[in-house]
Amino acid sequence: MKKILTVLLILVAVQFGCTKLDTVLYDRVPPTDYVADPVLLMSPIYAPMRDFLDWSGWWFANELTGDGSVGPTRGQDWDDGGKWRALHQHTWDNNTEAVNSMWSRYYNGVIEANKFIEAQSALGDALPVKIAIAKAKVLRAYYYYLLIDNYKDVPYETRYEFADETPSRNFRQDIFAKITKDIADEAPIIPASTTKTGVTKGFAYSVLARLYLNAEVYTGTPQWAKAEQYADSVILIGQYSLESDPLKPFVTDNSNSPENIFVIPYDEDKYQGFNLHMRTLHYNSNLTFDMTAGPWNGFAAVYDHYNSYQDGDARKAGYFLVGQQYTASGAPITDQGAGGEPLIFNPFIPAINMDASYTAVQIRMSGARVSKFEIKKGAKDNLSNDFPLFRYADVLMMKAESMIRQGKNGDQYINPIRVRAGVAPFNNATLDDVLAERGREFFWEAHRRSDLIRFGKFNQAWWEKGVSSPDRNTFPIPQWAIDSNPKLAQPPVPIQ
Repeated sequence: MKKILTVLLILVAVQFGCTKLDTVLYDRVPPTDYVADPVLLMSPIYAPMRDFLDWSGWWFANELTGDGSVGPTRGQDWDDGGKWRALHQHTWDNNTEAVNSMWSRYYNGVIEANKFIEAQSALGDALPVKIAIAKAKVLRAYYYYLLIDNYKDVPYETRYEFADETPSRNFRQDIFAKITKDIADEAPIIPASTTKTGVTKGFAYSVLARLYLNAEVYTGTPQWAKAEQYADSVILIGQYSLESDPLKPFVTDNSNSPENIFVIPYDEDKYQGFNLHMRTLHYNSNLTFDMTAGPWNGFAAVYDHYNSYQDGDARKAGYFLVGQQYTASGAPITDQGAGGEPLIFNPFIPAINMDASYTAVQIRMSGARVSKFEIKKGAKDNLSNDFPLFRYADVLMMKAESMIRQGKNGDQYINPIRVRAGVAPFNNATLDDVLAERGREFFWEAHRRSDLIRFGKFNQAWWEKGVSSPDRNTFPIPQWAIDSNPKLAQPPVPIQ
């Protein structure tokens, strides 16, 4: 009897708490609603990405665990069982919601890729078929990259139908070797298309550059020269460039930005899932943007991170909302929940858990709020901005970092990013400069956890977080997954 990836499908289906089950029938999604790839049959492989900013936990687990963003408890709001504090303070366990949710989304992508590859492989060797399979293999490798980055040793399977319903975990370094080979083998036949929402040569080489940039973390052996090589592969394609304005990659209509390499496409009505503005803006910020919905007054920038931007840095002015807030017509906003006090965002947050001992003004107004992604006038509870998973600024920064780690000078590649922000260029940038600049440039894009781990800084103390242990560098496999497959609690084995 044919056996599907039973245990992994179980893991996709079993969810906890607030996590939703997606009921969309992706084999019926019309091209006008989902345009992630010209091959409509590939849409189920892309589909899990739609949840990256919300239900999957990916953004929460990779942004809120760093030193730049925080989800403080504000009186009676945003406690949620302590799940946001657990991410910031590195006290999560294998029942924490974000940890639970990522696993199933990533494996859903793997399963759909394997299913697509097997179906297409039966159609012969025509070039369009080979290209479609190549794209699916790169997408599968991308999901495995997320799995080894977040969970370390995980089951690795490339068949849709296989005999073992309870797969064992495999070593991260073995999976790294498999997926880097897959991408390197397939990238040459993938077109260098200008699409931002499908697999292109630029996307494939960007994934390789990032994998090799983190090779020491994943395998114990650094491979900086290969990281530089694949960053060069993206650069040499010649179709990507920095925007002149650091905010341009994040505007509402950013679908054609030459800086964005691969994005998750969102639409406020037809392809929802981008609601980070609702999580950061104050309840009354709807008056600033003439929004049709009232935000939830939650996430903010850590004070130290906000202060890491120089005055005059265009990113500081553009990424954050601070000071007195105004309506769209220019009238000062007051907060009736704070006794009618003026709504003034103070970048300083007095505590991660602001209980009743703090004033209403502190609870409701503390923390610089984030406006990095344009909030258009009349915005709804979901934005239409596409969210970049890879952009050209990252490729340039990966190039600079890999060069510096090899004893070279990377100023040529990092300084254009600083100059466009309106700050002075570096003179012989150091690794500390690189990490700090990555923190400023890629704030709110879910890079920070991986960057801090690579630089050996993830377990250091920062605001409202003590020193954490190295086991925090990855997340534990969800308990519900282990309950479904006890082998997941056993030591990993080599890939057979």
